[in-house]
Amino acid sequence: MNIKAKNWMIPLVLASLFGTQSAGVIAGERESLEEVRATTMSLIELLVQEGVLSKQKADTLLQQAQQARQKAKEEAEALAAQNPQPLDQAVSGQPKAIRVQYVPEHVKNEMRAEIEQDVMKKLNYKAGERLGIPEWIDRIEWTGALRLRYQEDMFSDSNTIPGTLNNEVQNMVVNNTTEDRQRQRVRAFFGANIHINEWLDGGIRFTTGMLQTPVTPNQTEGFSQGKFVFGLDRAFLEAKPYDWLTLSGGRFANPFFTGNQVFGTDLLWDPDLAFDGFVARANPAINRHWKLFSSVGAFPIEEVESSNTNKAGDKWLYAAQGGIEWTASNDSKVKLGVAYYDFKNVEGQRNPVNDSLQYAGTVPLWRQKGNHTFSINDGTTNGALCGSTNGLCGLASQFQLINFTGEVDLAVFDPVHVILHGAYVQNIGFDEKEIQRRTGNTYKKENEGYELALMVGHPMIKKLHDWQVFGGYRRLEADAMLDGFTDSNFRLGGTDAKGFYVGAQYGVGKNAWLSSRYVSADEISGLPFSVDTFFVDFNGRF
Repeated sequence: MNIKAKNWMIPLVLASLFGTQSAGVIAGERESLEEVRATTMSLIELLVQEGVLSKQKADTLLQQAQQARQKAKEEAEALAAQNPQPLDQAVSGQPKAIRVQYVPEHVKNEMRAEIEQDVMKKLNYKAGERLGIPEWIDRIEWTGALRLRYQEDMFSDSNTIPGTLNNEVQNMVVNNTTEDRQRQRVRAFFGANIHINEWLDGGIRFTTGMLQTPVTPNQTEGFSQGKFVFGLDRAFLEAKPYDWLTLSGGRFANPFFTGNQVFGTDLLWDPDLAFDGFVARANPAINRHWKLFSSVGAFPIEEVESSNTNKAGDKWLYAAQGGIEWTASNDSKVKLGVAYYDFKNVEGQRNPVNDSLQYAGTVPLWRQKGNHTFSINDGTTNGALCGSTNGLCGLASQFQLINFTGEVDLAVFDPVHVILHGAYVQNIGFDEKEIQRRTGNTYKKENEGYELALMVGHPMIKKLHDWQVFGGYRRLEADAMLDGFTDSNFRLGGTDAKGFYVGAQYGVGKNAWLSSRYVSADEISGLPFSVDTFFVDFNGRF
């Protein structure tokens, strides 16, 4: 509580306890005042018994009140000595004068809010003690979200049959390419943000979804399938030694600036993908309009236990991003960022002759579709080829990405905003000569991607009648990015995809909204495989 509020509160509290005996108080008023004092004393005793107010604080309060009462009595006696005429005999026709100290309205409101906050904290704490609840429960913020989805996948009649797509070059494991599919799906998040101390926070989150995929938490409904899977999706500690510096470790949300996740603008990463590892983020402000931002981190992708028969190395991502953000006086913003992503040991290595397991660990643990692949067993006598059952397929290219992301948020019509988004990526790790040496094959250079998007409406859907409409175009070539971590909704995941999306969202209440999206995506250079997908979602969060 600030000093100004305390200075006003002390005389009011003391007056409520004992009042002041001025010469203008008549016998009847004095009797009423004594009743107020008795009631206040009983209230203080009850608060002490309930544990809301400590005995020591109650004694201090009573002592201060007694001192104030004695001072008021002395002032009244001194006034009476100066004017022997009884002050309670008012001049005929004139009202009795009672002096009341004026308290400004803004001070009253400030005092009321601060006193209410202090009292509620005390009540919660004491109530927790009486119920046996530990004090750390007050340092936990529970969070969650639920989403019900209708999804329809519509396949082109000219699509290649599944078996043909599962070849050595593309290795697309697809079960259906021609029959439309309709599903009801559910997604649930439940977690906690934990305030450990003044500089350290943490968090955990559980989510639905299949445990073997890192990119989608959706669970297809059907009660004959049994219970939904619920797994740990976040577990991290976050230290903030300075206001501008944050250090995070564990499993956490994507720490890089990639676009507006509300309407799904992310060229490279699936919006539900979690990052494991360590990241340091610095966001120093230059002045009230300009701010810098940067992120540097190391993220394990897959640990491979090396041995005499296993020469594959651990897979890692080392990444750095820097950028600048400008904010206008009307809250319009321009944000630009450039990132470098270096994936280590993700490319495939051929097994030596008569040894089919030495580089088996170079095969990706998780893929969607799109990246060029090759059989790491070519030239050996003891392994199935890529594209056949149990075949071992390695990635043809190395992946070292340069990524540019920009966003313009126009708040001229606030609360309605106009947001323009753009992103570009190039895999500078694609080297045709190096690929031919390592794989024995040649591949077309398809290592670029870009996205353009526009949103009009409220940046976040928070309450009733909030709305937004959006649309965009995306093109992501085969080896522009690791296909396992891209948006699982765009051509049902992966790379070698181009197309557009449009959608809208509308708030139906506080923290509840409806959304709809239509995505149409085709292959860029691979065998024909086009998918149009329609989503209708009902969302709620707390």
